[in-house]
Amino acid sequence: MTSQPTLTKAEDGPNKPGGPGSGLQAGLKNRHLSMIAIGGVIGAGLFVGSSSGIATAGPGILLSYALVGTLVVLVMRMLGEMSAANPTSGSFSAHADRALGPWAGFSIGWLYWFFWVVVLAVEATAGAKILEGWIPAVPQWGWALIVMVVLTATNLASVGSYGEFEFWFAGIKVVAIAAFIVVGGLAVFGVLPGVDSEQAGLANLTEHGGFLPNGAGAILTGVLLVVFSFMGSEIPTLAAGESEDPQRAVTKATNSIIWRIAVFYLGSIFVVVALLPWDSQSIVDKGSYVAALDSLGIANAGQIMNFIVLTSVLSCLNSGLYTASRMAFSLGQRGDAPGAFARTTARGVPRTAILVSVVFGFVAVFFNYEFPDSVFLFLVNSSGAVALFVWLVICFSQLRMRKIMQAEAPEKLVVRMWLFPYLTWATAAVIVFVLGYMLTDTEHNGRTTVLLSLLVAALVLVVAVVKQKVTAPTALVGKD
Repeated sequence: MTSQPTLTKAEDGPNKPGGPGSGLQAGLKNRHLSMIAIGGVIGAGLFVGSSSGIATAGPGILLSYALVGTLVVLVMRMLGEMSAANPTSGSFSAHADRALGPWAGFSIGWLYWFFWVVVLAVEATAGAKILEGWIPAVPQWGWALIVMVVLTATNLASVGSYGEFEFWFAGIKVVAIAAFIVVGGLAVFGVLPGVDSEQAGLANLTEHGGFLPNGAGAILTGVLLVVFSFMGSEIPTLAAGESEDPQRAVTKATNSIIWRIAVFYLGSIFVVVALLPWDSQSIVDKGSYVAALDSLGIANAGQIMNFIVLTSVLSCLNSGLYTASRMAFSLGQRGDAPGAFARTTARGVPRTAILVSVVFGFVAVFFNYEFPDSVFLFLVNSSGAVALFVWLVICFSQLRMRKIMQAEAPEKLVVRMWLFPYLTWATAAVIVFVLGYMLTDTEHNGRTTVLLSLLVAALVLVVAVVKQKVTAPTALVGKD
């Protein structure tokens, strides 16, 4: 009889992340996890970046969002299968470590950490610009500093304080976008009084050049423009390790991803392209959501949207710092980062992992102000394709982990990937196709993003392979 692949033991025993003796504590309540899961798919990129997608694909941008949304649903189903069976602060990095080998966990873990450190700088700067517009007496760099310090203090206090802040930040986003969909939907179907019925309506989906005014190829270009706004869907699987009931939290987040994407992404974008012609100059000048609010006759639409974007930015910063620190913690526990990263305070906070992450975030903020068109641009581009790398690793990890779990602990498979292994392979193929298509895209910087991201990934992979060869003689491995 052929023996099944054997798990490495890096996550077993008392030092398992999120388990007894790990130092992390179950400080996140069910309501925290629920709101983190709901708010995790609503990033500032949805509010800020959707206008470029609409200008590129017209109403067909709905298909771009639907394609990427389907991809995210499938990837989250795979991740949910692995995380429900083994909740851990390292999430997909820890699963890759067990399924594919230490080199995979090391590489994808550090690349993910790098991604969120760069995001900290991007979001801190975006928030600072809004705050400076309201209170110009404080310079932009001052606001960036204040925001970073406040959220660092929040994360250092306890995981519960992170969860509480995220609960309210995400809550504001959810209420705002739900209200936008309801009010906008009433206007689209002619129920809301005071709205120009000649401008708003379903006719906007087919007039002005048709549903695909720039051709079917624009759908794929739209995919490139919207794919990165979905990053963050995986955060609940990292946070579940510090919840009261990790398996239930992961299962709930995985099962609800479909309606979350359908409502918040597809629903809100549908309202925008139905309220206004896709080629309306106001979408380009003001941004899609501000232009839509203006068309409804809502006063101070720009300031309202600035407030919503600010809460999204603060939410992203808060979660980004949490996510980066927990990934660093998991890397430390597995010996892929300094051991200090895995040490926690009496409150269960990985203080060193948080401080190191925020220090690199501050460095990136400095680069953003001093070298925006050189060093910082390199950082942004070289982390841009990490989301796709993460999703691809999740696919291959799940292919291996399903066989392992079926052989060793089938009762833990409470969440299962649909049509395994065919949908998993199909999802991986689509991700590879998107990466390949990005290499042909010079107009929207896709080729540069992929090439620089591959360069950084190759450097990290070399370090991982060298580290594995050096530590191989003392590594604990399974035997048939």
